[in-house]
Amino acid sequence: MLEIGISSNCCLDLPLADALERLSQHTAFVEILSSGNHSLFDYGEAAASYPLRYSVHCPVSDGNIAEPNEKIRCSSVEVLAETAEAADKINAEVLIIHPGYCLEPALFAASKQALLRSVEEIGKLQEEYTVHFAVENMGSLPCLHFRTPEFLRVVREAGLGFCLDTGHASLNGVLDAFCRGRPDHLHLHDNDGIQDLHGACGSGTIDFDAVRNCGAKSAVIECMTWGDTIRSLQYFGMK
Repeated sequence: MLEIGISSNCCLDLPLADALERLSQHTAFVEILSSGNHSLFDYGEAAASYPLRYSVHCPVSDGNIAEPNEKIRCSSVEVLAETAEAADKINAEVLIIHPGYCLEPALFAASKQALLRSVEEIGKLQEEYTVHFAVENMGSLPCLHFRTPEFLRVVREAGLGFCLDTGHASLNGVLDAFCRGRPDHLHLHDNDGIQDLHGACGSGTIDFDAVRNCGAKSAVIECMTWGDTIRSLQYFGMK
């Protein structure tokens, strides 16, 4: 049976040590969003002090691996490498990577080429670390890359894993197709089919029975609030 953990996303207002104390009361598997109060660069010792299994989500605001500006793109890949090093220090199992974005439509083709370069580099970079890299599919905003399964082939050819975000895939109408892509890791949250709510599982339109049978090795609830996290645990019969 698939073990379901919890993302620290629902406790970002707390220091990492306090968040882990709360989460450890409900799960043995935590995904740390390495940002702000939960940055592994600043608070990694707190994570190492708990007997938990971990996955790590790369910072979401400190870079863009699909940035056409080469200096920024390379710096973004460097941040990813530093996060992988921090993840290895806490024996994390999976490192979640966002595939980037482009805010200027005229540069979208150049941004996609930048992403292809980054994915190739990250595939080689993974060989230096124990943690397994997994690229996450994105939501429905047109500025985002990797919204449909076509890009999954590029991810796999680079030797990278795939993190299926259920809410993002549902918004793009491709959840079933992504489930057939044999994801390695799951982000579990629900929505109304219109907005990326990161709401409680079972509160929206997603069929989680199909998701749980897609063959993934690990999964975390990734809700925005503690209340929705608890409701998700109840939905999955974990509380």
